[in-house]
Amino acid sequence: MKRRVLSLLSLTAVLTLALNSCTIEVNDGLGDGTTVTTPGTTESVLSGSGTLSGTISKDILIKKGSYTLDGIVKITNNATITIEAGATFNVVTSKTSGLVILQDGKINAVGTAAEPIVFTTSTKTPGDWGGITIYGSAPIKAVNGNTQALSEDGNNVYYGGTDANSNSGTMKFVRVEYAGKKIGDGTSETNSMTFYAVGAGTTLENLVTYKGTDDGYEFFGGTVSAKNIVSYGNFDDSFDWQDAWSGQNNTNWYAFQTGTGNFGMEIEASGNADNVAPKVSNITLIRDTNTNPESANSPEISAIQFKKHGTGIFTNVYISGYKNIGTQKAYAVLIQDAATETSQVNTGKVVVAPLTYLNSDNAAVWGYAYNPNGAKTFTNATTVTKVALTPGAWATVDGVNLLAGLQ
Repeated sequence: MKRRVLSLLSLTAVLTLALNSCTIEVNDGLGDGTTVTTPGTTESVLSGSGTLSGTISKDILIKKGSYTLDGIVKITNNATITIEAGATFNVVTSKTSGLVILQDGKINAVGTAAEPIVFTTSTKTPGDWGGITIYGSAPIKAVNGNTQALSEDGNNVYYGGTDANSNSGTMKFVRVEYAGKKIGDGTSETNSMTFYAVGAGTTLENLVTYKGTDDGYEFFGGTVSAKNIVSYGNFDDSFDWQDAWSGQNNTNWYAFQTGTGNFGMEIEASGNADNVAPKVSNITLIRDTNTNPESANSPEISAIQFKKHGTGIFTNVYISGYKNIGTQKAYAVLIQDAATETSQVNTGKVVVAPLTYLNSDNAAVWGYAYNPNGAKTFTNATTVTKVALTPGAWATVDGVNLLAGLQ
């Protein structure tokens, strides 16, 4: 996600549930809670159908079933939203919709490979909604080393804390489809999954982002790690981070770029040279034939880009399909500025090895957007293998196996 000017979103929606009649307390965040009676509900439980909307300030359980997510749904006031395996949400697209876990909220969404938790839309159009956003309490280093910053997602929330091990909950076998809703100036978009200052106590495993119009995953600082994650057909970068994100236990990241796509990975530290390099083992980045960047003649066609003191220690990296387009050249690794090379590459805080770079242009060399002072070269490693992920419904959309590129 690029830096943007954003609009405020209303906090005055209500929670509408539809099962067995009851009374539900809803806090809109603007004053005392109000009491609303809705037909067909069991207090704090959705048992197979219903609509989720508004600001949720008490624990809620959502059982296996088919639901509607209407507008911006915010979890706050130490509430936890628990979602069972097999729950599917059809998101309203006639307004800005999204699921937002605020700093004092928590998510417990645990699906399975056979019965994932799915957020999708009827129109199946990239950019239909705002995706899932989580705010934690872990440290960040934003521009100028600031320990707090204002979010880019339209919610105008300050993020950044002091608890590196903060726990925002668990997401396993969750899939987000067709996110990337335009916000602010009408040309910027939200990400499919966004993590603001999320702490290492949070669990992120077996996640899929599918055909969003911005990044598949973006980390804004924090210390959380992610395992077994898939970014498929997202328009901007498959994986992106800034504000000195420093997750140390990441593994099995797979991106398949098709149709429209910019960098496989876009990495920066918001200008902070003294960041802790995140670690990711097992990365597979595949760019499908005839995949083009969002903007014509854009240089955003390389597999991995580092800039603004961005760092990363990557092992077992498999890259395929990154081709020159017009006058722009594609590289396995692209360094955008001399400061990043001097302070990070040449000090061992940027490592991409062992690496295999196949069916791509400009093999054996890193790319530089300036005259480098120590240009890197590499040899394809025969030991590198593609990421191995569990097959199943969690990684299948409309009959298409999203993991086919790994076979």
